Amino acid sequence: MCRNIKPLFNFDPPATDDEIHDAALQFVRKLSGTTKPSKRNEAAFEQAVFAIARCAHELLSSLETSQPPRDREEVAAKARARTAIRFA
Repeated sequence: MCRNIKPLFNFDPPATDDEIHDAALQFVRKLSGTTKPSKRNEAAFEQAVFAIARCAHELLSSLETSQPPRDREEVAAKARARTAIRFA
């Protein structure tokens, strides 16, 4: 999995539209192999980002869990701790 795409399900507060869009953008960048499409491919690139973001939003809205929501700050702190150990 691309390291820039973060899990978005079961957080309090829920994932925002911007977070979902950013994940879709990273996914399309990974698939296309480019961070910025040419003018010729820009419309297809943006359409793909929009479609994937829409599908991701539908997925996140329909998923169910019995687990309590995770705290964003706690998850981020754990990630920072892992990074500090890895790159110490």
